Amino acid sequence: MVQGVKKESDKKKIAYSYWSKDKCMCPVCRKEFDREVMLSGQGRMIAGKLTDELHRIFEPSKKYGRIYPLIYDIGACPNCYTAMLWSDFKDMKNKDAMDAMYMHSEKRKASVNTVFPYFDLRRQRTLFDGCAMYYMALLTYDDANLEMLPTMKRAFLSLRLAWLCGELDQRCPGHNYDYMAKVLYQKATYFYQQAVINETQRVEKSSTIANCGPDMDKNYGWDGVIYLCGLLEYKYGQKNDQQLRLKKLSESKTAIARIFGLGKSSKAKPGPLLEKSRDLYDKLSLEVRDDNI
Repeated sequence: MVQGVKKESDKKKIAYSYWSKDKCMCPVCRKEFDREVMLSGQGRMIAGKLTDELHRIFEPSKKYGRIYPLIYDIGACPNCYTAMLWSDFKDMKNKDAMDAMYMHSEKRKASVNTVFPYFDLRRQRTLFDGCAMYYMALLTYDDANLEMLPTMKRAFLSLRLAWLCGELDQRCPGHNYDYMAKVLYQKATYFYQQAVINETQRVEKSSTIANCGPDMDKNYGWDGVIYLCGLLEYKYGQKNDQQLRLKKLSESKTAIARIFGLGKSSKAKPGPLLEKSRDLYDKLSLEVRDDNI
């Protein structure tokens, strides 16, 4: 071998994450598992545009390629297939919820394996594994108690998984992940609207959640939730019953108008949200008006 020339196997492997020294204790099965943490420096995260769904696109870099920060926001226990936001592994206290999650462990594993076969919870995660973990989390929160605010969490987790499935479809077309994304957008529409209903009826204090996201780069708060209720209904809501659609769009238009009023009198409101709300308001106004002509 010529001196100074390194074999491909000798080259330093590009790292996207590392294993934390602090293991995570699963409250459901009471077993420890490794926590994976994303590395974010050295040009890994190049922020691109913000979509109308408040999703931050990260541009691929020459060294690291395309990265997916969202996939590291979920923890998944490889022993009992409980998946949640990392903070919930520490905060969870309700025994009934934990018992239900444990009882449905194998069912969750089988359900996830049907959609994302051959996922692996013990290796450094890929986009595919990350999608599996998000789907596993949606199933886990089905058994959560109201104090965990499961409706709001399933709302933004469904939306995030729709984004991730869209990415997966681009990189692995022909496996119906585009259809999966469509179904998840519809689920997100339902959960966002149900979270607002639960908040209004004081069934579930969804507005008290620490970070409404929906993405990881910025918290758009409850105003962002109201905006997304209208946007998702406009883009992914049912269209079979036109009268019902117009009623929901009209209600969303009124809610968006309230955001304008608050935004004009408060410098604390996020500028991008106001801009996108105005754009959505114009689209809602146009559709409602056109159907009434």
